[in-house]
Amino acid sequence: MKIVRFNADNKTRYGILEGEDIHALSGTPYRRIARTGLSYKVDNVRLLAPCKPSKVVALGVNYRSHGEEMSSRIPEEPLIFIKPSTSVIGPEADIVYPLSSQRVDYEGELGVVIGRRTRYVSPEDSHLYIFGYTCINDVTARDLQARDKQWTRGKGFDTFCPIGPCIETELNHGNLILETRLNGKRKQYTSTTDLVFPVEKLVSFISQVMTLLPGDVIATGTTAGVGPMQPDDIVEVEIEGIGILKNYVVRA
Repeated sequence: MKIVRFNADNKTRYGILEGEDIHALSGTPYRRIARTGLSYKVDNVRLLAPCKPSKVVALGVNYRSHGEEMSSRIPEEPLIFIKPSTSVIGPEADIVYPLSSQRVDYEGELGVVIGRRTRYVSPEDSHLYIFGYTCINDVTARDLQARDKQWTRGKGFDTFCPIGPCIETELNHGNLILETRLNGKRKQYTSTTDLVFPVEKLVSFISQVMTLLPGDVIATGTTAGVGPMQPDDIVEVEIEGIGILKNYVVRA
């Protein structure tokens, strides 16, 4: 089932995407799926980020190939950081290139959307707390990240966390193909089999540190092939079974 969040008739709703139709839901989808009877054509609405996370917990160096290209040592335990909720945008939205940076990179990633309040869960039980999966672009001001020696500014700008286009609730996350394209040219290509720390480990590990709330997102890390974007570029993150997250880079 593909869950979307959208704006139509001056209202923001959640819905189920079936082909070209969106069937509106009552309230949020985390506790129960309740259709309202209203339906919309996807071309007649504006798709938003499919969830409203209180936080996005992201992973650094969680693919060995990315660690090698960045000359980073693979961590012995998950290396986590947070992107603020204000960095979240949806599909077809603009990524704003900040004036303070000279290099802004794409990082295509698998996102894990939490469905229940999550605290102190085991890896074996983590699936009970996962609502579904989505695409994420962990946009990074690479020069500022290197200059600061920590990642908050470089990864925390407004518009630096595109999410979408939907949440797929029925997906085997263990072997998914992820591809990132810049202006139609493939830049990243990997399988989630190459994750250093798998999804179950990540949910459990993070839940030992902080409470995850319904709608929160874990960005599971990026693979080799990261690189710079420029204003007027188009970046796409595509994950098997989920869809294509497309965004536009614009000048500040």
